[in-house]
Amino acid sequence: MERRVVVTGLGLITPVGNSVEETWTALMSGRSGVDYIKKFDTERFPVKFAAEIKDFDPLKFIAKKEARKMGAFIHYAIAAATEAMADAGFSLTDEGKFPHDLAENAGTYISSGIGDFWAIEREHSKLLNEGPERVSPFFIVSAIVNLAAGQVSIRYGAKGPNSATATACSAGAHAIGDSFKIIQRATQT
Repeated sequence: MERRVVVTGLGLITPVGNSVEETWTALMSGRSGVDYIKKFDTERFPVKFAAEIKDFDPLKFIAKKEARKMGAFIHYAIAAATEAMADAGFSLTDEGKFPHDLAENAGTYISSGIGDFWAIEREHSKLLNEGPERVSPFFIVSAIVNLAAGQVSIRYGAKGPNSATATACSAGAHAIGDSFKIIQRATQT
């Protein structure tokens, strides 16, 4: 029996757009995502510019109660995965999950440079200034890199391979290469 593997569906949250279409349009028009930093006070910093995600509302993708338990990088992962799933046109169950016969073969591999540094910094500051009882019980699950893949897998009921890497600037290429090898191994059996 011939096994056919098709990987489809694009989803992007980038400094130049919060969708594939916005990002592609910005790139084709030569628009840069670099601007003055707006997410924190840069007064004491020599560098005052960065390529930040702009105008992103996680509540378009995640319920407020759940969003508070997740770091921003997980919000971005869920938003990009939501767009990729819609773009792929998968037939999902009424609950928005992979059907049982596909779930075991649906995997998630998401990479990040570090996870949620904001959460690490915020909770460390709470620990030092207010004591350990003030550290959020959701600290670890909002900050560690593998929770982006984990949250996407939970959302869609993907029960196949689930992994994440934190390899800085090569993280995206690393995820694509590792995913290719996982698919290749699965189709050789």
